[in-house]
Amino acid sequence: MARNKAERSETGDFVAFLVKLALFILILRSFIVSPFNIPSESMQPRLVVGDYLLVAKWPYGFSRYSLPFNLPLLPGRVLPHSPEPGDVVVFKAPPTAQDDYIKRVIALSGDIVQVTNGVISINGTPVARKRIEDFELPVTPNSPCYREEFVSAVQDGSTICRYPQFQETLPNGVTYRTLDIFEDSEGDNTQAFVVPDGHMFLMGDNRDRSADSRFPAQEGQAIGMVPEENLVGKALVSVFSTDGSAEWIKPWTWFTAARWERIGEGF
Repeated sequence: MARNKAERSETGDFVAFLVKLALFILILRSFIVSPFNIPSESMQPRLVVGDYLLVAKWPYGFSRYSLPFNLPLLPGRVLPHSPEPGDVVVFKAPPTAQDDYIKRVIALSGDIVQVTNGVISINGTPVARKRIEDFELPVTPNSPCYREEFVSAVQDGSTICRYPQFQETLPNGVTYRTLDIFEDSEGDNTQAFVVPDGHMFLMGDNRDRSADSRFPAQEGQAIGMVPEENLVGKALVSVFSTDGSAEWIKPWTWFTAARWERIGEGF
């Protein structure tokens, strides 16, 4: 009898531990930080395929999109706060608000945005933009070159991609790097957009490989203007990066595939 009671007590303690652990993880992911991995090239050069980062959940407030599976447990947005131009944000992509995307905030409610020959103008003033050194990215399984013309050999016998790189500075002083790979691409010249109330104009740093606010919202593709209520969080820090060459059955490749130099980069 005593043994059965002890076993039931141990089982109950273990179940209680699992419940507490689940609640802790739920609170952590919903209100503090959440992991996010980069599946596309749209935010190069800052983020490349294979990067893993932590997203801070508190900077913009909390909503159903802060919770796992978009659970409708929060009314509207609690403790709302608008992002700043230049912030790198994770959000639920229009029109369905089902998929998580990551882009850079370019403009907010009431701003007028237009792109002319690749140069952004905000409220009639061109964003400062200058050509800098090429972005060099080693050719790896998850980072092939877009075209043969960008492939270059290096002294150790490996190959890299060299892409035209620019530095942009928004009116509030935030500076970041962008890629403009192809001349006269579809998004290099746009109409003038007026950002609606409560919305954001977002763009990927890789201007020719990003379906963003320059294009109408379409499921799985472009996003149009994004409501602030769709915000999930703000990019905080890169915590890991892999070049795609790792194999599960070869544990040593987990280390050789890591891009150690990218770990710890903040935003």
